[in-house]
Amino acid sequence: MFKRFIPAIVAVTTMMTACNGGKDTSQQDLSSNPFINPSETYMHTPDFSKIKVEHFRPAFEEGMRIHTEEIEAISNNPEAPTFENTLVALEKSGQVLSRVSSVFFALSSADTNDDLIAIEEEIAPKLAEHSDAMYLNDKLFGRIKVIYEGDQSTLDTEDKRLIKFYYDQFVQKGALLNPEQKETLKKINQEEASLLTDFGNKLTKATNALLFIKDKEQLQGLSEEELNAAAAKATDAKHPGEYAFSLDNTTQQSIMAKLDVRETRKFFFEASINRCMKGDEFDTQAIVKRLAELRAEKAALLGFNSYAAWKLQDQLAATPEKVTEFLSNLAKLAMPRALAEEKELEDFARQTEGANFDLEAWDWSYFAEKLRREKYGIDEATIRRYFVLDNVLYNGVFYSANQLYGISFKPRTDVSVYHEDVRVWDVLDKEGNVFALFYFDPYARASKSGGAWMSNFVDQSYLLERKPVIYNVCNYTKPAQGEPCLLSWDEVTTLFHEFGHALHGLFASQKYPSLSGTSVPRDFVEMPSQFNEHWAAEPSVFANYAKHYKTGEAMPKELVEKLQKAQTFNQSYPMIENVAACLLDQAWHSLTVENAKVTDVKAFQEEQLSKVGLLNKCIPPRYGSSYFRHIWSNGYSAGYYAYLWSEALDNDIYAWFEKNGGLTFENGSRLRSMILSKGNTEDLMSLFTEFTGHKEVDLKPLLKARGLL
Repeated sequence: MFKRFIPAIVAVTTMMTACNGGKDTSQQDLSSNPFINPSETYMHTPDFSKIKVEHFRPAFEEGMRIHTEEIEAISNNPEAPTFENTLVALEKSGQVLSRVSSVFFALSSADTNDDLIAIEEEIAPKLAEHSDAMYLNDKLFGRIKVIYEGDQSTLDTEDKRLIKFYYDQFVQKGALLNPEQKETLKKINQEEASLLTDFGNKLTKATNALLFIKDKEQLQGLSEEELNAAAAKATDAKHPGEYAFSLDNTTQQSIMAKLDVRETRKFFFEASINRCMKGDEFDTQAIVKRLAELRAEKAALLGFNSYAAWKLQDQLAATPEKVTEFLSNLAKLAMPRALAEEKELEDFARQTEGANFDLEAWDWSYFAEKLRREKYGIDEATIRRYFVLDNVLYNGVFYSANQLYGISFKPRTDVSVYHEDVRVWDVLDKEGNVFALFYFDPYARASKSGGAWMSNFVDQSYLLERKPVIYNVCNYTKPAQGEPCLLSWDEVTTLFHEFGHALHGLFASQKYPSLSGTSVPRDFVEMPSQFNEHWAAEPSVFANYAKHYKTGEAMPKELVEKLQKAQTFNQSYPMIENVAACLLDQAWHSLTVENAKVTDVKAFQEEQLSKVGLLNKCIPPRYGSSYFRHIWSNGYSAGYYAYLWSEALDNDIYAWFEKNGGLTFENGSRLRSMILSKGNTEDLMSLFTEFTGHKEVDLKPLLKARGLL
């Protein structure tokens, strides 16, 4: 998943004085604040050795104050508006605010605490007001409009793209509203910002809250290593003699594939699917309902029938109707296979569980794993022994990047990090020149949000003379002292996925930070990441990293062949759970003002899934409404379909690779030069068409990859 924590450009008006509570931050002693007066660091990296919690509030306040002055100077410039004195000036503004935001929001997701949570709850509505102050600034928009409507013949392609970017952003965010409407929009945005923060914090706490099991017999099926790790976690949590577990992000829980005791599987499933719906301090239902209302109100105010219609206007899909058509086509193609697989699993389970056994959602992964073992002679425990995290990283992820793009990685131990688990590498081109920096934070911890993501500490920009500083965050289980971290196949592909995002950021080659790297529509940003997943199974790459954790021997040929044959096994399940989540997202964000007052979150979810034929007791949506972080607080509102849309794009590109020699430096260089290095400087669908020769998204390569065609 890609995360862009900093608002595209957060700006200002005199309203920020009220946000600052009347304090004049210029009179405070800010000389030692590392965000306001940063020390010289390698590639402008954050100096975590000097950053303290008490630095964030004053840095945010001072950053907004400085940015206010910069925006006012641009807006009130007596000279006629030009590209340089308006848009280039905007690109150069807000650097203090950008610096503190990039670090703060990285920590609030990857290593948070009560102090950071309190700051985020306080600062979120201020940042929303700060952003509104620019986008709703009549003078500033007037200058941009003059440039947009003026002569652009002397400007290059990226300059013209920046003009369009700013004009579209201002219009989309309300620049054409009247004064009364703007005041209403500001109130909506501030309330939404507070709710987003509250939702994210509640969900993180609910997901990371430990589940304790006392009886070891209830955990039959887990390995001794897994039991030892769970026992150690319980001891650390002051529950000696018990076993402690936390939840995965998704509805389905990976542990259920291993648990022999059905009641224990049900225990984990119900803890997951009822997350944030128990009426306790973690309950998010009221937040979800209010967010849906606010977003419908915002869309109506901006002249759109629904939030989805407003949000999708600058995406490749463009309209909710096109998204729904795309998802419905996938559902129609996948559902017959899903129902057949459900019957096959139930029949298989009845061989051991009895003729009256009814398959439930908490049984699916368990019996799917057993059936896979019977059909293909493999099981997850055996596979894991060949997927050591460092082997996968160095000899898989880094190796494939070297083969495709000629880049290499050199460890850095002199760059400060925010947690002892974080590692850092220089990224070098084929000639040995350092062009970027890469951080990796692999392990789960109580202070980290669930899932995996990529973002930037520093955005690449020739204008600002900045090289990209990129990080990946994952949530792999940290092994016991002296033990290796062993990954499942899904976790292997996750590592390749997130590094695909990283490559998109590492290869950025733009003048302007607003157009740099991953600053592209949601339904394109997932293409490079999902494309990179293909190399996990590329034979030459796989052979390079799939080595036994004890002996170092390569995975036996017969096991490799079995794993390859099993790749399309049970693929209808993830397709249907994904489509269900996508359509649920569209349902929430297609509400109009007239019908946006949902009274019962669970009932709404079931009604909407039933309408599209996806209310299946055995295949719940990948995320339920109350814990759907992507769409409520991570920027994928009305955009969760982007994963499947981008998967169609990436499989089409991979099909081109297959026809043209596969994993070669020539092919990688072509992709890098034609797509990965372009950022948002050109029309993205045109880039795709130029690369593949296809004008429309073709579902066939996607369906073939999923074994559904």
